[in-house]
Amino acid sequence: METVNRPRERNDLLARLTTLDFVALDLALFLNINPGCAEALEKYNDTISEANEVRRLYEMFYGPLCSFRSEAGSAWQWSDNPWPWQESSNFDI
Repeated sequence: METVNRPRERNDLLARLTTLDFVALDLALFLNINPGCAEALEKYNDTISEANEVRRLYEMFYGPLCSFRSEAGSAWQWSDNPWPWQESSNFDI
């Protein structure tokens, strides 16, 4: 996979994904003690769907986010690109 060098967009995608993953975790914890809350479940499912889309976009342009959850494609690419935590000194949420 050829990567595109767009650092600001890369950081924006990482910031959005971090936010969505945090919201999903928070909602999951809420659902653990309130399993019957339909509104929270709907928000959780929407958040997971959006996070999956942001993750897909990030990986399409910048490579895998982790070595154990991302598809490898036609070659192992985990070590080919800057890792998700590299070059993120301007990471603003």
